[in-house]
Amino acid sequence: MNIVLWVLQIVLGAGFLYSGWLKAFQLDSARAAWSWVNDVPQGVVMGIGIAELLGVLGLILPMALRILPQLTPLAAMGLAAAACSGLVFHLLRGESNVWINIIFIVLAAIIADGRFRLLQGG
Repeated sequence: MNIVLWVLQIVLGAGFLYSGWLKAFQLDSARAAWSWVNDVPQGVVMGIGIAELLGVLGLILPMALRILPQLTPLAAMGLAAAACSGLVFHLLRGESNVWINIIFIVLAAIIADGRFRLLQGG
């Protein structure tokens, strides 16, 4: 179970690392990749990106360093909330290509649940 969760954490972390990096530091690339970025204030897009990058740190570092590992499932829940917000945003805009949000939500929920269970000894 632990190995599966680590694989999922790395996959989810890589997805949010890419997404967050573009939003926070490569705004022109983000605009080219996602049309919605052109309709949202730059500061909001960058803030979302920074939040995603911080979520990735919380997803990986506490478990890897064995320092406050209970933060990892909380970070997964935060990333799930971010993906849910993105899903609602894209659906309200009438966008149909929301599959990545759904995948991120599912992965984050599995990680949060699995890590909570392992931390509780079950």
